[in-house]
Amino acid sequence: CDRRQRQMCIRDRQETVRKMPLANLMIETDCPYMAPVPYRGKRNEPAYVVEVARKMAELKGLALEEVAAATTANARRFFKL
Repeated sequence: CDRRQRQMCIRDRQETVRKMPLANLMIETDCPYMAPVPYRGKRNEPAYVVEVARKMAELKGLALEEVAAATTANARRFFKL
């Protein structure tokens, strides 16, 4: 992908997060080469999940704690924990 294509992909993903109901979202770190900002260029790891949650909260206009609680509940429901 060139820079323009990457920017379009980022905008598309951000728009998807804005539109999708919080009750349908989970956060994961399975992609080792897509670390979130400010860790871009480093290998992704579970400790970076909070950065993804922060960005989701920003995009949705919600508190980080609300996104964290909702995505945790969604994962527990999905995995029957």
